[in-house]
Amino acid sequence: MQIEVTINNKKTTLEIEPDELLADTLRAQGLLSIRQACDTSGCGLCTVWIDGQPTLSCSTLSFRVHGKNVTTIEGVPEEAEAFARVLAAEGADQCGFCSPGFIMTVLAMKNELPNPSEAEIKHYLTGNLCRCTGYMGQMRAIKKYLGGE
Repeated sequence: MQIEVTINNKKTTLEIEPDELLADTLRAQGLLSIRQACDTSGCGLCTVWIDGQPTLSCSTLSFRVHGKNVTTIEGVPEEAEAFARVLAAEGADQCGFCSPGFIMTVLAMKNELPNPSEAEIKHYLTGNLCRCTGYMGQMRAIKKYLGGE
């Protein structure tokens, strides 16, 4: 089946299978920041924005994005780099495998929540797993990036 979708501000027509997952569709388009690790929709590594909302691409059927805007980290390079620099400065970027999905979630939070509390940050990030850190460096980086510290 064919769908029309805007990916990172570029309108495109894609040929997909009816049961194809968006994560697989995006990776087939060369968007290799889309990663999968849990097979349960619980790790956040595959996070993209659909019409500006963070969404797990591993549990979204590709046909659901017909006529919509999909944004991956490749589509927000300046914003992603700005936050990645803060992550690195705070020592919170160990292996980097979770970084694309984590960064997309943090950028969405910045767009959605003005001056979030630490509790709101933790709630917003629920489901973003990192196997390397203890999350303290990430929390410091988020607060610094959002201007809270």
